[in-house]
Amino acid sequence: MRSSHPERETSLRRARRFAALALSALTAAAACGEDVNAKAAQATGGDPVRGREEIRHHGCGACHSIPGVPGATALVGPPLDHMASRAYVAGMLPNTADNMREWIMHPQKVKPKNAMPDMGVDEKDARDITAYLYTLH
Repeated sequence: MRSSHPERETSLRRARRFAALALSALTAAAACGEDVNAKAAQATGGDPVRGREEIRHHGCGACHSIPGVPGATALVGPPLDHMASRAYVAGMLPNTADNMREWIMHPQKVKPKNAMPDMGVDEKDARDITAYLYTLH
């Protein structure tokens, strides 16, 4: 039996197709996010979800803009986007999990008289913060 409103049927089919594609894209994006978190955790030994919270707790957003961290939009220090893709940490250390963790814990020891203050970040928090930064490609 044919509908008396073929345009309505066509619109409904398009809407259903669009909804199915959107759901597929969202599912793929969620799986990709889980994969990024798992890779960052494996590379750093930290928890990227906890790291995001520690970034807020330690006030990193007061100086840096950091994607995914609410309120972290400052421009005092460099932006921390794409940290996982960068060659260097602090402009001088090869970008390894150990170097980043050391920089986060002791920036004045690593590079005396630089603008980044020692914030009292302990090793566990630094490992988790590093894990979060390693999700930023």
